[in-house]
Amino acid sequence: MNAIRLEEPGRLALISPEQTAIGPGEALVRVHRIGVCGTDIHAFKGNQPFFSYPRILGHELGVEVLEVDPAIKHIRPGDRCAIEPYNNCGVCIACRRDRPNCCVNLQVLGVHTDGGMREELVVPARKLHPSSSLSLDQLALVEPLGIGCHAVDRTKVEPGEFALVVGAGPIGLAVMQFAAEAGAQVIVLDINERRLDFCQKQLGIPHAIDASKQDPKETLNRITAGDFPTAVFDATGNPQSMANAFAYPAHGGRLTFVGLFPGEITFSDPNFHRRELTLLASRNARPADFTRIISLIEAKSIDTSPWITHRAGLTEVVTEFPLWTKPETGVIKAMIEV
Repeated sequence: MNAIRLEEPGRLALISPEQTAIGPGEALVRVHRIGVCGTDIHAFKGNQPFFSYPRILGHELGVEVLEVDPAIKHIRPGDRCAIEPYNNCGVCIACRRDRPNCCVNLQVLGVHTDGGMREELVVPARKLHPSSSLSLDQLALVEPLGIGCHAVDRTKVEPGEFALVVGAGPIGLAVMQFAAEAGAQVIVLDINERRLDFCQKQLGIPHAIDASKQDPKETLNRITAGDFPTAVFDATGNPQSMANAFAYPAHGGRLTFVGLFPGEITFSDPNFHRRELTLLASRNARPADFTRIISLIEAKSIDTSPWITHRAGLTEVVTEFPLWTKPETGVIKAMIEV
């Protein structure tokens, strides 16, 4: 069995790990698609929180069930599934309050434990979400969509309000998708002209701000007729962007950090208090989000086909992955085919 392991920052290797037999409540799956996400890229660059080396990356997965504990009834061999990659303990304060996405003892595939950048993988069967109609590409994109879905739900986006999304990478795209579904007037802010153009042409986002050419506050003031957005999401994981984001919400607005940075963020407390802002963190997604997203894609309410811009086979990843980390390559979403 082949797998790709990140040995240390900047160095990937093709390895042949031993396969583990399934135990009670588990399933063996054949991995067919692996989406490359910001977490993988941050780990490659050496700035991903909660991460240790070496590690097999990969948690955006489209898989086929090969074998399953006979006691499990919701899946069977041959089923194609998305994987919920968040292994939670079920007994901590967060789990008891239906917040398994921020479990005290959370173990995320490809971050805390070895992930799915391999040919076969053993997972808890309860983390498999089947679909009889979605393609393997679509199943691999359910997890990143879940990040956006949870962030929008957590922020309680309302119809008609202005929602600003800072960062037009895949997670930002997911946030935009669900903010638009909630009825918000979506604004995207980035410094990459190609990504801003993608958001407007492929996702139909009405307002785009190129922060390399436009003053964000002046442009937001114009778009919102002086009100400013009442919901702001930062999906960059960039400390300067996250600090700047405190200037964008309206009085009484909400700021949600979807991106993650391994350090401290500072802000002006008087300015924060004067506008009585609500600051939120959004982490991962919940099981119901996966079910909802699969239903939305099956109903063609969400089209993920424009997202995938680059592809490679598993054995090509060692040479292709470093290229995907470079903005000039124009990557929106890279997909590994196994």
